[in-house]
Amino acid sequence: MNDRLKKQMEFILEVDKLKKIGRQTYLSDASRKENDAEHSWHLALMAVLLAEHSNEDIDILKVITMVLIHDLVEIDAGDTYAYDEVGKASQRKREEAAADRIFNILPEDQARYMRNLWEEFEAQETSEAKFARTLDNAQPVMLNDATDGLAWREHEVKLNQVMGRNKNTHKGSQDIWEYVQNIFIKNVSKGNIIEE
Repeated sequence: MNDRLKKQMEFILEVDKLKKIGRQTYLSDASRKENDAEHSWHLALMAVLLAEHSNEDIDILKVITMVLIHDLVEIDAGDTYAYDEVGKASQRKREEAAADRIFNILPEDQARYMRNLWEEFEAQETSEAKFARTLDNAQPVMLNDATDGLAWREHEVKLNQVMGRNKNTHKGSQDIWEYVQNIFIKNVSKGNIIEE
């Protein structure tokens, strides 16, 4: 078998494990929590549909690829809940080790491309990364709103926490940021997010 194809297929099989990585966000019907693969698919669809709301011109294929791979490191590192301050302390170290292992399953050129794209997403400096991060922040907000704040209530999330997590959301899309802000206002008034 062609060695390049073999490595690509090994990677594809390895990342199937993303389907087993649970998140804290419930599906819109609150029947269960989503997994990382479902989250990534949802972001890719959002990227296609919402690209016109980006603050800057973007390469949409790059954004789609970015959101599809951004959580692959969680296969090894696990999902760190957005408001888990203890977990965040070791998150970068765990995710870098995971990126080293997982992306290097690929042929060298693709491994380098994927790793660089993952780093670009993390840095949030390019127009694509800013938009991808906006989507990554907005998607759980929408799902939390659809479930009447179920995960927010379970974790007793405070307004300063959601505002801190979303401090850069406006950089990718002012339109999406305004949409998200309205969700926060509504959920504070309903008591789903604790106002301090």
